[in-house]
Amino acid sequence: MKSTAKMFCAALLVLLGFLLPQAAAAMTPDEALAVLGDRSSSFEQKKEAFDVIGDSKENWSQLLIESAQKGELFFDKKKHDVYAKVGDNYFKVKGGEAFSGKSRDLKRVSVNNSIRESLHLILAMRTLSDQSIPEDRRIESAHALIGNVSQEDASKLQLLRDLYITTDPDLSEMLTYVIASADLNDEDPKIRNGAMHILSGFRSPLLLQKLGDIAEHDADVSNRVYAEKQAAGLRSSQSFYSGLETVYFGISLGSVLVLAAIGLTITFGVMGVINMAHGELMMIGAYTVYVIQQCMPSYPGLALIISIPAAFCVSGLTGIIIERTVIQHLYGRPLETLLATFGISLLLQQLVRSIFTALNRNVVIPDFMSGAIKINEFFSVTYNRLYIILFCLAVFFTLRWILQHSRLGLEVRSVSQNRAMARNMGVRSGRVNALTFGLGSGIAGLAGVALSQLTNVGPNLGQNYIVDSFLVVVFGGAGNIWGTMVGGMVLGVANKVLEPMAGAMLAKIFILVGVIIFIQKRPRGLFPQHGRSVEG
Repeated sequence: MKSTAKMFCAALLVLLGFLLPQAAAAMTPDEALAVLGDRSSSFEQKKEAFDVIGDSKENWSQLLIESAQKGELFFDKKKHDVYAKVGDNYFKVKGGEAFSGKSRDLKRVSVNNSIRESLHLILAMRTLSDQSIPEDRRIESAHALIGNVSQEDASKLQLLRDLYITTDPDLSEMLTYVIASADLNDEDPKIRNGAMHILSGFRSPLLLQKLGDIAEHDADVSNRVYAEKQAAGLRSSQSFYSGLETVYFGISLGSVLVLAAIGLTITFGVMGVINMAHGELMMIGAYTVYVIQQCMPSYPGLALIISIPAAFCVSGLTGIIIERTVIQHLYGRPLETLLATFGISLLLQQLVRSIFTALNRNVVIPDFMSGAIKINEFFSVTYNRLYIILFCLAVFFTLRWILQHSRLGLEVRSVSQNRAMARNMGVRSGRVNALTFGLGSGIAGLAGVALSQLTNVGPNLGQNYIVDSFLVVVFGGAGNIWGTMVGGMVLGVANKVLEPMAGAMLAKIFILVGVIIFIQKRPRGLFPQHGRSVEG
């Protein structure tokens, strides 16, 4: 009996001797590739496979990691080979052979947020390690690693320390922050304390979270006190830059409102016409961008620049046609102009649906409007909002120059102040009315160009801004473009300040109630037009 038990134990030990090394053996890159080609693989297995491939030196690993991050990694459902999409073609990751089967046999390698994060870090480490890549890109990669490398990543930490010794001063400084952020979790309290002192000048929400953990759970009292002090300073900076970001977002929203309302303040404030089709004129400007980009698909930036004068002309001519055919017969009857232009807005919407269908159209955002200027970890200035603000200012000051220094501007001001006297002085009021309405409509088209870079282009695009445009005109003062500028910016900032506290819908309601209360005290707005009379 004893001999049988001994034999059983010996056999068990031999069996464990075979099994344990296999269990402990690391996955090879080829095995990792097989995992990605198997549709039954779990996200945990895929994450491990990507980590193995990321650490490998295989010449195909970079293509695989980059393709996975872009969502362009596929596997053959029948043969389980892995392919990367390059342009419109698919190439086998290992070997480079082009895919010759049917496209329905390919399935995208699915990833979750954890895997995307891991891929981002893998690419950052690879960029950092490549001496041929420009230093500014390597610094950006090092910046992305701050707070994302832990003590458990021993190989990564060792690589970072080696790079710190051999690299340039600017990159070394960033690597210091990366290593220090990992040392915040070190077992030695002195190392944790030193890491906090190194990171004392660095601003990051991730660092704020780690300092909060140290302030609550660190066994060392001095570390807890110092971490709380540092966290308090970071929270103060976060609040300041959060307020700055809110103001920036408010100014960008205000710029959109000014662009949407500045044409309306001419037609409504100067001519006394309640133009309910103003939103559809903005829509026409946005569709002009879409059409020109369809004609120039390879040059979205150039197409956008060409769209600016094109949208002004198309919307402006549409406005002149509306004024000559309908509006000129309704001067002095604002209620009838409201009903007539509302009908025109419905006709324009249906016309667009007949030509372009009711589906929203995507407009390509040019590369120069993508990305952001990073001030620090708490605040970034996005290029698209910055360009909208600059575009708004350019349109505003151009319009102001036209109204102040051109013959048309002089005639517009004379007609708006005293139509009968202007006629007696030889001003052709009919021509001035048409050109003024066309000018306001053309500016609405420019607003549509700006909106095409912020939202999808569709038949209902203008309806989302028509009410806000009237609010800006009434609040700022009908007929005064300075009032439109100030009113748009004030309402834009107020909207962004109220949104986090009350929500988007309630914020709009509060602003509407506030404007109603304001015009009870000042019925003619912030900057009323003086000497204005509207005659038939």
